[in-house]
Amino acid sequence: MATPPQEPVQVAESERFMKLKEAFISKYGAPPAFYARAPGRVNLIGEHIDYCGYAVLPMALDQDILAAVTPTKTKLIQLANTSPVYLDYNVHINKIHIDTAKPQWHNYFLCGFKGIQEHFNLIASGMNCVVDGTIPASSGLSSSSALVCCAGLITMVANQRILSKVELAEICAKCERYIGTEGGGMDQSISFLAEKGTAKLIEFNPLRATNVKLPKGAVFVIANSCREMNKAATAHYNIRVVECRLATKVLAKAKGLEWQKLLKLGDLQTELGVSLETMISTVEQVLHPEPYSREEVCQHLGISQEELCSSILSQNTQDVTSFKLYQRAIHVYSEARRVLQFKTVCDETPANALQLLGELMNQSHVSCRDMYECSCPELDQLVDICMQSGAVGSRLTGAGWGGCTVSMVPTNKLDSFLTKVQDVYYKADVQRAALHTQSLFATQPGGGAAIYHEA
Repeated sequence: MATPPQEPVQVAESERFMKLKEAFISKYGAPPAFYARAPGRVNLIGEHIDYCGYAVLPMALDQDILAAVTPTKTKLIQLANTSPVYLDYNVHINKIHIDTAKPQWHNYFLCGFKGIQEHFNLIASGMNCVVDGTIPASSGLSSSSALVCCAGLITMVANQRILSKVELAEICAKCERYIGTEGGGMDQSISFLAEKGTAKLIEFNPLRATNVKLPKGAVFVIANSCREMNKAATAHYNIRVVECRLATKVLAKAKGLEWQKLLKLGDLQTELGVSLETMISTVEQVLHPEPYSREEVCQHLGISQEELCSSILSQNTQDVTSFKLYQRAIHVYSEARRVLQFKTVCDETPANALQLLGELMNQSHVSCRDMYECSCPELDQLVDICMQSGAVGSRLTGAGWGGCTVSMVPTNKLDSFLTKVQDVYYKADVQRAALHTQSLFATQPGGGAAIYHEA
């Protein structure tokens, strides 16, 4: 059973660990018992399809959540953050309440804690904790999921339990739903299953990860649009989840299947036993591009509005009145196909690999923009600038509606690319110019979540 690694760390030799240790001592009066780390991620291709049951292709970043921890005999969770933006928070473990209306940073920590507590039915110990994060918040690089994962890992270690990386990923994917995000599990999976030097194809049901060796001659560059998006606080994300669920049911009914049991577009394909190409033609034949009203959905499924609200719509999509089923389903099936094509190119490394991968990334962005409508003007502008600055492919990454782009840039063009994007996108705007150092960077695949003990 592959469990997260436990590694020695020379705290004195790392400025970051030293600062974190000092912050912990100044807060709690003694050094921490251990440290835990969970990385953020960039998804190279495969957007909004994990919750439909399809494989995605992310890699972990060096940017991460790092926490210093000491378990205590009290029943108190005491949380502090090295950033003054995030306020201290203390709570008794029997009085945990996760606020879904305005999720504060500590709510994500409590999700991870509660997930492990419930999994083991724990009478958990308390803990003192200081958290330090280097993932830009609300940027689509998974800062919130990394915090959930870090908290889950901490809670496991503090209570002397053992779980595999896969079990931790599955628990943390489920427990993030306490905050109202109906995610699919990609972010938590890559945070635990990542390995340095390789991207991963992550598949679900059962959860598994396959190494994907990225081609030589190019690097991936992340550029932050500087427009923030918090997917737990916005309805967009959960509306898309519900639109995919409704598309699944309407298609299943039209195909004479037991539509009540099917929730995901991926399950529908499995049930029909056909290719992604066939699924795309099926969507084109069965669904219409005009939005579906509630009445029309109910008519197709032969159910009442009450049944629609109680058994299909999620808590925060009860007021939605129209659904774009055709566009969402076309995006999911075509994007699922692009992920597999991307992996094939990486595996086979043809002479024109960079061009092929770039084209797939570009197609992915167009589909996210036009069919899934999860882009925004800033992201579209940034993708255009990246392409004009020498990228072979560029797309939004993460949930969208703000956050980051990821671009594939030939190594020999990297310096001129960074200079051009900085001049055209960041320096043109005072607010962005102030943020550009952490907003534009080349990245290599990083390692997964780990525990560190001072050597």
